[in-house]
Amino acid sequence: MKVLVINCGSSSLKYQLIDSETEQVQAKGLCERIGIDGRLVYQPAGGEKETVEAAMPTHTEAIQMVLDILVNEKTGVLKSLDEVDAIGHRVLHGGHKLTKSVKIDDEALQIIDECCDLGPLHNPANLMGIRACMQLMPGKPNVAVFDTAFHQTMPAKAYMYGIPYEYYEKYHIRKYGFHGTSHSFVSKEAIKFLGLDPDNSKVIVAHLGNGSSVSAVQNSKCVDTSMGLTPLEGLIMGTRSGDLDPAVLEYIARKEGKDIFELLTMLNKKSGVYGMTKGLSSDFRDLGEAAANGNELAANAIDAFCYRVAKYIGSYVAAMNGVDAIAFTGGIGENGLEEREKIVSYLGYLGITLDEEANKQRGKNFVISTPDSKVTVAIIPTNEELMIARETVALV
Repeated sequence: MKVLVINCGSSSLKYQLIDSETEQVQAKGLCERIGIDGRLVYQPAGGEKETVEAAMPTHTEAIQMVLDILVNEKTGVLKSLDEVDAIGHRVLHGGHKLTKSVKIDDEALQIIDECCDLGPLHNPANLMGIRACMQLMPGKPNVAVFDTAFHQTMPAKAYMYGIPYEYYEKYHIRKYGFHGTSHSFVSKEAIKFLGLDPDNSKVIVAHLGNGSSVSAVQNSKCVDTSMGLTPLEGLIMGTRSGDLDPAVLEYIARKEGKDIFELLTMLNKKSGVYGMTKGLSSDFRDLGEAAANGNELAANAIDAFCYRVAKYIGSYVAAMNGVDAIAFTGGIGENGLEEREKIVSYLGYLGITLDEEANKQRGKNFVISTPDSKVTVAIIPTNEELMIARETVALV
């Protein structure tokens, strides 16, 4: 089965064509600057990367360009679009109604639309991609794979907030969690790679990138995660604040005369390590270089990030009453050897020791703890697109 995986942002679109039998990527790329001027990047397996500049007023034109290049005579990997068996879509928020991947119908579309309040930056774009595919490839099955789905096995003690219960009853305000497709893939891959028992295992996944989250996975099911109602809760991130005293908002509002929308924009787009370094960068590579050159704010921001990750890992060891393995993934998790070293330095009480040579590895499954470490620490590269393809095949 050939699955086209679509991941739509507000002005971008990532895509992969995956053969589900071999799990090989046949082609991949992205569309950028949708609604501005438009750029398509395309790379067939084993081929050269191509870039096409063309107008993309909406996601419909962007997806049409993707379909056209997949079947073009020169570098296309398909003879006909009839070879595409299904389309899998990454969707941010399914709310309390859509708690697992679903085959998309009118009811699912309506619920995803209702969840736009919970995911205002992502759900509308996700819907645009779904509707464009339904329009351009009528009759092809479409599947929605939700960022929130994997975390819906959390018990009430983990997902309930300490606010009046009426807000849960009326608006379903609770912790939902995100990066679920990545946490699902990485936890399963870690169990398989490390030879753990899927039904008797305790794994902590640290998905660390510009957006970061940690999850506790017991017996292959998520029991807690760091992100909340929205992706703003949890770790300090690239531009997101993560956890903070809610009274900070009232204090800044009073001092600066800002409204709630300005404050939320600040917390989502101007905070995190970007805000902590006075706008130096949200990229940890830039911060690492600046810290090495004596920039104290950059050094402090990296330290604060690593400290928060270590605290969450420690809390999830307590939540599961132990841990068998810790898996690092995401851009920083897979490539940030200094950040991994800092985080693991807090975990000596667990009997963890890091193999400094092994910690230099990147880009593949690799154990970075020493053989005598009481908890195994590993790098497990994530593959959200493959997980979406697997979910799509399972439903179709």
